[in-house]
Amino acid sequence: MDGTTGATDGLRERKKRQTYERLSETAIGLFLERGFEKVSVAEIAAAAEVSKPTLFRYFAAKEDLVLHRFADHEDEAARVVTGAAPGSPLEALRRHFAEGLDRRDPVTGLNDDPRVLAFHGLLYGTPSLVARAYAYQGRSEAALAGALAAARPSVGPVAARLAAGQIAAVQRVLAQENWRRIAAGESADQVCPDAVAAAELGFGQLRGGLGPYN
Repeated sequence: MDGTTGATDGLRERKKRQTYERLSETAIGLFLERGFEKVSVAEIAAAAEVSKPTLFRYFAAKEDLVLHRFADHEDEAARVVTGAAPGSPLEALRRHFAEGLDRRDPVTGLNDDPRVLAFHGLLYGTPSLVARAYAYQGRSEAALAGALAAARPSVGPVAARLAAGQIAAVQRVLAQENWRRIAAGESADQVCPDAVAAAELGFGQLRGGLGPYN
């Protein structure tokens, strides 16, 4: 492949990513303004200045326009384990979550930006989006299980799946608790000390039960 072909492919991929982002952001803006159920796919396509068939080439379902914001996070835990230096996969995940708290990553729930809170309200207040989010979580756990199995081949795939489920559950509970308190009116800075302590508690409990992955 020559340099011209590579540059063309790179430009095509950038344009494709930009289209994904534009469609998703347009849809989320309309959903926040009027409600998920009250906005049609045709209206989203018109607002984004594309046809409905074009929109469906990028997003198979209306819910995916919202869940696209999680696309980069779907295999995040798996990437952390795969990219970690030899040692403890669980410790690598603990550090990653702690760093997320420190930078106020919305995935940790420790973010009080009004736009983030509005998005969380949309997501968790819409049953079809919650159902879609569960599917996303299932894929994320499966990817993490695969990474854990590769990191500790001798432990076996069932143990890796059990470990992935427990790790995902702890991270989910930690994030939901942070978001619940912030949604109730506390700031991220107020919640942060307890969030850090809760994360240490959660990963400490995991450490006691996931021996092979320590």
